[in-house]
Amino acid sequence: FVDDLRPPLVAAMAQPAQKKAKVERVFLFSSESVNEGHPDKLCDQVSDAVLDACLTVDPKSKVACETVTKDNMVMVAGE
Repeated sequence: FVDDLRPPLVAAMAQPAQKKAKVERVFLFSSESVNEGHPDKLCDQVSDAVLDACLTVDPKSKVACETVTKDNMVMVAGE
């Protein structure tokens, strides 16, 4: 009876998590595509090589690696 007196939004928020989980969620998926020889391809290869080297030494390692390039410079950053 008390739920009938609440505004609809408050009543919906008070429902158990199971009922909330039935709401359909919509996701947008996007990805980029570049041609062979594009600097992004080179950067991806460098980042992958750093990740592979770290995982070879320690299979449980956590790696954040970003590679950027401009003109005649390649910069590898991470933790």
